[in-house]
Amino acid sequence: MQADRATPPEAIAYIGLGANLGDSAATLRAALRELAALPDTRECVASPFYRSAPVDATGPDFVNAVARLRTALAPLDLLDALQAIELEHGRARPYRNAPRTLDLDLLLYDDLRLDTPRLTLPHPRMHERAFVLLPLRDLAPDMRLRDETLDGLLARCADQAIHRMAEPAEPPPRGAG
Repeated sequence: MQADRATPPEAIAYIGLGANLGDSAATLRAALRELAALPDTRECVASPFYRSAPVDATGPDFVNAVARLRTALAPLDLLDALQAIELEHGRARPYRNAPRTLDLDLLLYDDLRLDTPRLTLPHPRMHERAFVLLPLRDLAPDMRLRDETLDGLLARCADQAIHRMAEPAEPPPRGAG
């Protein structure tokens, strides 16, 4: 087994979700169901959804969230699964930061530091993005990145427009309401 595919018996992974083409909220809800169904994954907890303006890109506003997974998938196996889910939802990559039907980013995998041609952990730009930090704070309010609180990092992103959405991240149970 390659060293970069080694994994502990179970890890906590944080996944950034985003979409700005089509029914973005419905796409994120479907992606969350697919994340929860991944093999060797026993927990998928989602943040609320947020609407944010594109950062370093053009196009419609994004719907964003973060999911916390408890998984035994190795980091590169998890990345492969995320990319397969993106493709199922019509993800195309015509150019960097293009509008997208679905974007799934592996943000953190326990405290693993990894730098390969396919994957860098922690995600190299997550500390600069309110659309990652705000939903991440919902799931892990005491987390620190780069020896700084999420609130401290968010203060540096104050110019990025982001708003919590009223609709729930998960569809209500059948028969509720």
